[in-house]
Parts: sequence; C-alpha cells; structure tokens
Amino acid sequence: AQNNEKPFILGATITLHSNILIEDRILNIYLPDGYKKGDTTRYPVIYLLDGSADEDFIHVVGLVQFDNFNWVNRLPKSIVIGIANVDRQRDFTYPSKQEEDIKNVPKGGHSEKFISFLEKELQPFINKQYATNQTKTIIGESLGGLLAAEILLKKPLLFNKYIIISPSIWWDNGSLLNAPTELLKALSAPLDVYIGVGKEGLTPGRNPRVMEVDANLLAEKITLLNKKNINVHLDYLPEENHATISHQAISNAFKLFYPKK
Repeated sequence: AQNNEKPFILGATITLHSNILIEDRILNIYLPDGYKKGDTTRYPVIYLLDGSADEDFIHVVGLVQFDNFNWVNRLPKSIVIGIANVDRQRDFTYPSKQEEDIKNVPKGGHSEKFISFLEKELQPFINKQYATNQTKTIIGESLGGLLAAEILLKKPLLFNKYIIISPSIWWDNGSLLNAPTELLKALSAPLDVYIGVGKEGLTPGRNPRVMEVDANLLAEKITLLNKKNINVHLDYLPEENHATISHQAISNAFKLFYPKK
C-alpha cells in the first residue's frame, strides 16, 4: 500500500518579498474547487490573519470548503489567503502610550507598516496572480481582531467584509474606541461588519478591561453612525471563550453576511 502514498494537497504556499516590511512573507493559498487559471469566473478573496499552517489556515479552509459545497451553499466559492506570521505583536498593534504595553510588547506598534503591506503589496499581488472579484473579507482574532478593527476605522475601503473576533481592544487602554469615524461616516460603499466575542472576562494587566464590554463598545461606535450601507452584527457566544471561539464565530459570520435567499 505504501507505494501508492502521495501527499494530500490542501493548497499552495508561496513567498512574497515585502519591500515595506523588508522581509519575505509566507502566504498559504486555497483555491476553490473548479478554479482554473485563465477561467473567466472571478472569486471573492478571504484574507486570513494568523494564516500559518500551524495557526488558522487549515481549519478555516475546511470551513470555507464546507460552506462552498453545493448542498450547503452558504458561501460563494472563495479564494483564501492565509498570511503566515513573522511577528504578530509587531504587525497587529499600533503604538501604545501605556508603559505596561511597551514593557510587555517591546517590539509592538508597527501596524501602520503592515496595513501598508496589505494595501500596496499583498492585495495588488493577489489581484494580479488570481481571478479575483471586488469582494474582500478580512478575518482577525485577538490581536488580529484589533488590527481588523483598526483597518475598519482608518482604511475602511481596504476590505468590504470584516470578521472581527475577540478583538484585543484593551491595547493602549482601549484608545481605538476613541478613534475618529470620519472615514466611515463618509463611506457610501456597502460594508459588512461582524464582531464576535465569547465569555472572556478581564484582560491582562494592571488596568484590566472586559473583553465583552469592549466588543460591545466597538459595535456601538459603528452602529451609532446610523449608516444604512454599514451592516453591523454583534454576536455574543457565551458557550465559547477566547481559545475556542473562532470556528463558531467565522461560521456565524458567513451565515450573516450571506443570508439564505
């Protein structure tokens, strides 16, 4: 039997050199069933933070494949781009004024560069290499959720669907909650925002905050703009905690973003 063994291929791995980050970045890529180079069909793209093989790539791709099955049909066939980490604390946090953050995360505070990489290098590269359409989803959890929330407030057009799970809003003592919303106010394009949080309780540190409260405040901040084109879904999952929430939350987000017609 061993002679017949060959690898089971789930996707492809490519290296993209970033001039902005001055390093190579690994991308794990899943192409939907039936994808053909040169085909006229164009696909939505799901950008997955924490997308290494030993992080969230395999199980999220499994969920996407499941939701793509024609007998499930919860999600349009989609390309998944797993962005493998080099240093998530560096990439997913903006500069903090809190001494404790600076002490605990000495390399933090460089999200601006990473967002620039997403906008100026990664998205153009993916659009050139693959048959993509205009639908771009970002999935971020914990510090990745903080980054997705920062992009939503500072560069909302970078994606049109935001899946923000257990965001680490506690960073810099919740300063993101005071970020200006002019860009969202001025936005006329449709936007879907999902914010999921479990029973998570207090955040670490001397000034603990409550994860659930912060997630609520973020949702409220966007809801209060009262924009018809921005759909905000706040999802409280009391059965889940910080470690277990992602699968259920992503599944729920897909359901809410693509309601059964």
